[in-house]
This record gives sequence, C-alpha cells and structure tokens, in this order.
Amino acid sequence: MSSPPNRPLSPHLQIYRLPLLAWLSITHRITGVALALCAILLPFWLWALATGGAALRFWTAFLGHPATTVLLLLPASAALIYHALNGLRHLVWDTGANLSVPGAYRSGYLLLAATVVLTALFWWRAL
Repeated sequence: MSSPPNRPLSPHLQIYRLPLLAWLSITHRITGVALALCAILLPFWLWALATGGAALRFWTAFLGHPATTVLLLLPASAALIYHALNGLRHLVWDTGANLSVPGAYRSGYLLLAATVVLTALFWWRAL
C-alpha cells in the first residue's frame, strides 16, 4: 500500500480567500446568534423596569456605564442594523432582483456602508 502524495489541499488553505459574499453570509449568521444571546438580557431588564427599586437602579447603572455601551450596546445595535438590512437584501433577492454576481457584490458593499452610516447616526442621536 503506497502512502498518499505529499501535496497541498485543494484549494490551498494558506492562499484561499473567502469572497465577500461568503463573509457576509457568515457575518449574518454570527449577528443572528449574537442578537439571540443579547435577547436573553431583555426579560431581566423588563422585569427590573416593572419592579423598579434596586433592580432598576442596577440595570440603569449597568446599561449606562461607558464600558457597557462600547462593549455591548454599540456592537448589539450594529449587529441588529446589519442583520435587518441583510434580511431586506435577501427579500429583494427572493423577488429575483440583484441575483447577478456584480449585483450581489454591489448590494453587499451597500449593506456594509449602510450599516456603518446607520449605526453612526443612531449613536449620534442617542448620545
């Protein structure tokens, strides 16, 4: 029995780059999972809002802290905007529009730009 030839895998993992559309698909899935994890906090915040007192003071202090804003709220809002816009992009694709490779790339770049602009506008108005 001969040993397999010593050649690189195809496509070679060190030189293969994922195309933009693959990155957008992976990011859509990651943002969906991240939003689901962030949604776990929502009932606790609603409970604190309903009961008031110490629980509400805790959540107000926690969510109002600059570190929470930068590490949780800003990425969560960007993920929500990205995920929603990408969902709309997929709805457009369901109509049969923009299914060509150039059209898909164009809408992908527009998606990324719109996510950055809308997230910045949201936080500019929120702060």
